[in-house]
Amino acid sequence: MSRIRTAFFGTPDFARTCLEGLIKDAHFEVVGVVTQPDRPAGRHLKLQPSPVKDLVQPLGIPVLCPENVNEPAVLEAISQWKAEVAVVVAFGQILKQGILDLFPRKIVNVHASLLPRWRGAAPIQRAIMAGDNETGVCLQVLVLKLDAGDVLGTRKLNLDEGLDAMDVHEKMKPLAVELLSVDLMDYLRGNLSPIPQDESRVTYASKIDKAECRIDWSRKAVELSNQIRGLAMGPSAACRREGQILKVLKAKVAPGMKGQPGAVVGVDENSFTVACGSDGLQVFLVQPESRARMAVKEYLKGYPLAVGQMLE
Repeated sequence: MSRIRTAFFGTPDFARTCLEGLIKDAHFEVVGVVTQPDRPAGRHLKLQPSPVKDLVQPLGIPVLCPENVNEPAVLEAISQWKAEVAVVVAFGQILKQGILDLFPRKIVNVHASLLPRWRGAAPIQRAIMAGDNETGVCLQVLVLKLDAGDVLGTRKLNLDEGLDAMDVHEKMKPLAVELLSVDLMDYLRGNLSPIPQDESRVTYASKIDKAECRIDWSRKAVELSNQIRGLAMGPSAACRREGQILKVLKAKVAPGMKGQPGAVVGVDENSFTVACGSDGLQVFLVQPESRARMAVKEYLKGYPLAVGQMLE
C-alpha cells in the first residue's frame, strides 16, 4: 500500500498532537514539517524549539523554521519534498497563494470551532465567553480568506459549565486526530465532498484584548463565569483587591446570592463568594499579584477576607 506523502505546517502543542497522529497513521508519510522559529522562553529567555520541532527533530524528518514561509526560497524547499497533501494546524503565519499553489485543493486546515462560527484567532475562548452550549473541531480546505474554506468534517463537543478553555483544548486533541485519520482520508480517496460554509452564519473570534480581562462585578455571575473559563488559557480574568491585581482562575455561579456587586458575601475554608449583578460567584482558585496561583484555602491564610469587604 502506497503511503500519502504529507507536508505538515504547525507550531504549538495542539499541532504536535495532530502531527503525532499522522506519523503513527500507516496511510501517511510525513516528508517535511514547517514550524515557527525557536523563540525565547523561560526565566532566562533561552531559545526554545516549538513543540512540533521538538517532536520531529529526533525522528529525522526534514524541518523548516522560516520567519516568512512565503519567501521563494522556502517555497522551493517545500516543493522538493514532493508532498501530495499538506496539513495545517495552528501554524502561526498567513499562508499566501504560493503555498496553496503547491497543493491545489489538497491543503487542509484543522480549526478549533464549528465553522462558520468563530473564524479567527481565539475560537475556544470566544465560544466559552459567549456562553455557547457546544463547540468542536473542523477540517476545512484551506483558502486565502480567513477560515472560509469548504468544510470536510466536524467533531462536536458539549461545553459543560465545568469546562474551561484548557479543558476544551485537551478534549479537542483526539477529535482533531480523528478528523485527519478518517475524514481527510475519505476526502483524498474521493469519498467525501466538501461543504461550503454558510456566510450568513459567520462570527469572528478576534484576539483577546487585555481590556477584556477585567472582571466587572455588575455583570451577571454566569457571564463572569464564562469570562473566567474562557480566559483560563491566559491572560486570565482579574479584579483588584486593595489596589492589587487578583486573578480569578476557577469559580462557579452561586445562585440566589445577593448584595452590592463586588462585595464578599460568603467565606468558607475553601472558597469565597462575591455578589454580582445577578447571583454570586464562588471562587476556588486565584493568583495574587506577583505570586503563584493558589487554592483559595491557601490564599485566605495569607490574605484573609471577611464578609462585606469589596473587590473592584
